[in-house]
Amino acid sequence: MRVLVSGLADQVVDELKRRILDGQIAPGEKLPGENGLVAEFGVSRTVVREAVSRLQAAGLVETFQGRGSFVLEVPERTPGLRAVRSHRDVLDLMDFRIGVESEAAGLAAVRRTGHQLKGIERALDDFRRVGDDPSRSVEADFAFHLKVAVASGNRFYSDLIAELGPMMIMLPRTRLDPAYEMSDREHLTRVIHEHENIHAAIARGEPEAARAAARVHLANTRDRLRADPRSR
Repeated sequence: MRVLVSGLADQVVDELKRRILDGQIAPGEKLPGENGLVAEFGVSRTVVREAVSRLQAAGLVETFQGRGSFVLEVPERTPGLRAVRSHRDVLDLMDFRIGVESEAAGLAAVRRTGHQLKGIERALDDFRRVGDDPSRSVEADFAFHLKVAVASGNRFYSDLIAELGPMMIMLPRTRLDPAYEMSDREHLTRVIHEHENIHAAIARGEPEAARAAARVHLANTRDRLRADPRSR
């Protein structure tokens, strides 16, 4: 029964994600009500509730008690990411991030100050703590990557990552199979471990190891995206 509910929820999530990312449901607009979604998709309330929960975990909607679920606004500071719509766009975004963030991590291993290293450590601790709350994990994940960019000592890296904002984390997640959502304990543990490897290399002052750790982390996300059968 659980497998059936999960499979049906996948279908509802995929369609609602498509509408949100294509702009058919604009930021600030309310999702159709529970009764409307049940009628449209021909599924149970349990399926609809699970689908909406997944959208919330992906950072695409926010649910208010008694009011319903509303599509979240893409931050104004990320105009370029508003045009990221297709799976190909998300893969290209990951390729871009691999090049930029790997080098930023390498520079951070050489240039970081003690204060900046503490900032990376705090961001990593925050990510560990909110891991069980997917609705907060996007911001925590982004904060870690931003702190690494700041520690590079090159403001262009930190400015660029800040401009991309949390959407650079959110968009790849929305394209991944639900098996890779942060609510999956195994996936979360793996991502935390990858972050720990980046931090450890920066703490040791090993630029090549830091570059490699960042590349592995981001390449793993890219590979998971490529392996998603829905992308073919």
